[in-house]
Amino acid sequence: MSGNKEESEVEVKSVFTGAGCNRVVNNVSWGASDLVSFGSQNAVAIFCPKTAQILTTLPGHKASVNCTHWIPSTKFAFKAKQLDRHYLLSGDTDGAIILWELTLADKKWRQVLQLPQSHKKGVTCITGIMVSETDAIFASTSSDGTVYVWELVLPSTAGGECKLSCLETLFVGSKPMVALSLAELPGNSGHMVLAMGGLDNKIHLYCGERTGKFVHACDLKAHTDWIRSLDFSLPICNDEVNSILLVSSSQDKGIRIWKMTLRGSLTNNQGTYRKEEISLASYIEGPVLVAGSSSYQISLESLLIGHEDWVYSVEWQPPSITSVEETTYHQPQSILSASMDKTMMIWQPERKTGIWMNVVTVGELSHSALGFYGGHWSPDGNAILAHGYGGAFHLWKNVGVDVDHWQPQKVPSGHFAAVTDIAWARSGEYMVSVSLDQTTRIFAPWKNSASLTDEESWHEIARPQIHGHDINCVAIIQGKGNHRFVGGADEKVARVFEAPLSFLKTMNLATCQKSSFPENLQVDVQILGANMSALGLSQKPIYVNTVQETPERNGNDGLDTLESIPDAVPVVFTEPPIEDQLAYHTLWPESHKLYGHGNELFSLSCDHEGKLVASSCKAQSAMVAEIWLWQVGSWKAVGRLQAHSLTVTQMEFSRDDSMLLAVSRDRQFSVFTIKRTGTDEVSYQLLARQEAHKRIIWSCSWNPFGHQFATGSRDKTVKIWAVEQDSSVKQMMTLPQFSSSVTALSWVGIDRQSNHGLLAVGMENGLIELWSLTINKSAAANLAVRFDTSLCHVSSVNRLSWRNPEKSEECRRMQLASCGADQCVRVFDVITK
Repeated sequence: MSGNKEESEVEVKSVFTGAGCNRVVNNVSWGASDLVSFGSQNAVAIFCPKTAQILTTLPGHKASVNCTHWIPSTKFAFKAKQLDRHYLLSGDTDGAIILWELTLADKKWRQVLQLPQSHKKGVTCITGIMVSETDAIFASTSSDGTVYVWELVLPSTAGGECKLSCLETLFVGSKPMVALSLAELPGNSGHMVLAMGGLDNKIHLYCGERTGKFVHACDLKAHTDWIRSLDFSLPICNDEVNSILLVSSSQDKGIRIWKMTLRGSLTNNQGTYRKEEISLASYIEGPVLVAGSSSYQISLESLLIGHEDWVYSVEWQPPSITSVEETTYHQPQSILSASMDKTMMIWQPERKTGIWMNVVTVGELSHSALGFYGGHWSPDGNAILAHGYGGAFHLWKNVGVDVDHWQPQKVPSGHFAAVTDIAWARSGEYMVSVSLDQTTRIFAPWKNSASLTDEESWHEIARPQIHGHDINCVAIIQGKGNHRFVGGADEKVARVFEAPLSFLKTMNLATCQKSSFPENLQVDVQILGANMSALGLSQKPIYVNTVQETPERNGNDGLDTLESIPDAVPVVFTEPPIEDQLAYHTLWPESHKLYGHGNELFSLSCDHEGKLVASSCKAQSAMVAEIWLWQVGSWKAVGRLQAHSLTVTQMEFSRDDSMLLAVSRDRQFSVFTIKRTGTDEVSYQLLARQEAHKRIIWSCSWNPFGHQFATGSRDKTVKIWAVEQDSSVKQMMTLPQFSSSVTALSWVGIDRQSNHGLLAVGMENGLIELWSLTINKSAAANLAVRFDTSLCHVSSVNRLSWRNPEKSEECRRMQLASCGADQCVRVFDVITK
């Protein structure tokens, strides 16, 4: 894992990654490998639906990832049994497409290549088919109005290289295509059909051979709005093998099924082509598609109406294997559709009449998301996955034995915008993160009581705040009493939140009663949970004794408007909650507002005793750049510290709470001495202030064992300083220059006797390094470990935080959390040798 062999006194492992899904169509793909890929900012994330954990993130794209596609996809899972390597294509908003390889045996990923010709604008859709075990054809489309068709020859032997060739470039004009699907034409080896649809409401069909040269064959005009999704079935094996079906969905809320039937070769046209008897399912004849010497009659098989909003995706159920030899397969007549109306539906034809009906609807109860951007089948057809407007996944599994019974399942979750700050609970049981997606989330390890080992898996277990402003900073109140945190958003007030009873009891279960959530603490807590307000700013408490009454709804009972938010039902969870529960029922009540700052809040810090909170806001003058001190409990302002002329970017109290360190955009740091004089009085004095770096100072961190601290800046340096005789500050050393701006620092103590510790350094390029520091009369530093890029963020690291400020004697393992602009929250195990 480490960068160089001789430095590996420290080993790093990834424990948890929490990330939200980019909110675009075609972003998610479920592969024959039974893994799901999705774009999360500039990274491609891979998650395992069985464990509900993100396994890895793949760095490589320089822009936001728009679409991913597995080769082989679930459609070809029946062909993929022998494959030891699977491939993944991903496209981004700059037009670049990257091919990745996964070796199943050791679960190792590698970037194989980037496609040589890139689109001029963002890639909107990638689709691919396996024409043989080592041969795949795929197509990509972009908002620049071009469609590329590629052939990919996979290596037949281990260690071989992939061969890539561009078969065709199609220019579609000023109205770009946003949906593609490829298929091999039945009964006609070597010919393929490419369907594309987009902004001109028509489905365009192109025919081509394996060697290339795709020609426009015909158009299907029926939809009245943009076409959003297309999918070909494999040949349907009933009495006639020579037909395939194409399903299309559109913003006109309708889904259409088209049938393409082989008319026989052009020579003996009369004999083989007979008129069907006219039945209810008899179709409207459409155009004839000519491919080489064969022609295909296209007809509209069915129109499916049921969704009440744009239908973003349609997908045929993957084929199942019928024979033991695995040579024949059966294509089920079953379609999954996902729509902006917050539902996914499964459609199947009725046995007797053949009329397509909606047989399953899921998702309609959720008030949360604005709707679904796409839906996908699992390879065995027993589970369906949706991704939605809230950057979240929703998974249902068919757990019924004789009759269908779709049950929601756990999935990974995370923020869908940059994560700005993280903080550990006072004993490290959970971690709070805040983000520009306007939510505050709590992640925690959930001990699996069923398993005998002490294994735990991390999940999002609460969403204490869902706000109307981007949230910039958070601080957890240390000390005794109930769990509380302060949050600061793009508004002038800081808000204080208190843990409700439902959360304390849930945490007690999650940690198997081995924690600081004792029953006696729960006795004093009279608040069960919280309700969201109409504007999404303040959260009102729900008291324990008033649960029985149902609130009277005023007048408009029947109207389910956007304003009427459902009442929260706070419950104690016995297993990690799913998205619908997180979106409403895990809020914390707001107990205080802290008024004082003149601009949006930027950073917060709490002292280790739990007596004081320091806050700062965005500032361009010395007056506004004051640091305010608030007394915990009474929440009175007890101090206004003047030292800086621009925004104070980070503050931290020293380990003994005698000093407060602040760093600012004005390139200076300041150290204040803090003395508690009376019960609610604080005296403070500026001990030192000096210009420390040539550019903005982004971060600072105290040595847990003494009065030394580190500052990190945009000038790519980290400097170590010492406070001497509590009267002045002198510089001890500068670490060697880093490759990128230093945006986050966190110092952890290893050994108090020798004053030895580790400094975690996070950079703007997403990389993280650990430096070993020993402080005596002078400071000695050396690089302990460089995190492997596959473990790191792909954009700026916004905050680093150790779970405990110093390493305990008996444990070799420490945990480091990080968050970044790439929407990720990560937890690492750091093992010192």
